[in-house]
Amino acid sequence: MSINMVVFDMAGTSVDEDNVVYKTLQKVINDAGHQFTLAEVLRLGAGKEKLQAIKDILAADATADASPATTAILYQSFEQELAAAYNSIEIKPQPGAEVLFQELKNRQVKVVLNTGYNKTTATFILQKLNWIEGQHYDALITASDVTQNRPHPDMIELAMQQLHINDPLQVVKVGDSIIDIEEGKNAHCKYSIGITTGAHTQQQLLSANPDFVIDHLSELLPIIL
Repeated sequence: MSINMVVFDMAGTSVDEDNVVYKTLQKVINDAGHQFTLAEVLRLGAGKEKLQAIKDILAADATADASPATTAILYQSFEQELAAAYNSIEIKPQPGAEVLFQELKNRQVKVVLNTGYNKTTATFILQKLNWIEGQHYDALITASDVTQNRPHPDMIELAMQQLHINDPLQVVKVGDSIIDIEEGKNAHCKYSIGITTGAHTQQQLLSANPDFVIDHLSELLPIIL
């Protein structure tokens, strides 16, 4: 059965933003009196809806205040600091992303971007990249578009509905975190593929039992076509 849709995570997979989202998460949480390393923030929060990421990071510290009020305040601070960071840094496509998207388009394969960001943040990133829906990609699905986020399959299932794809065996998921792989598996995608360009190492990705782990987006076409 042919592949008709590929779902790409954004930061760390198709977008290179130098882990600014997780560096910002680390800063906001540590400014509140904690001492999480970036590696811990990546391990506990990568790929997740960002309020949930804050909750899960704080839950790793038994002394932390993880109450709804505290996490809501931290999330608000995170959104403000992330917006400022994105205004000041260069955001680039991951190497090979635009070439790959065009190759998939040439083969009538739909390109979907999905992300643990909310719609506002994701749209801002795409504007900085000058990526246009219908030209560079076919659909954007964000954490604020669904009620259940990764590792639940809701974002992939919504993309399938929007692009009229009925069989998950026609779908591939690619992401740089364990939770991306779990999302693809829960959606029953043909392949759930990890990539080492972002949050998690090859060893961490392999712990989620992906169908493949790749080091560069150029390695994807021979797998799926």
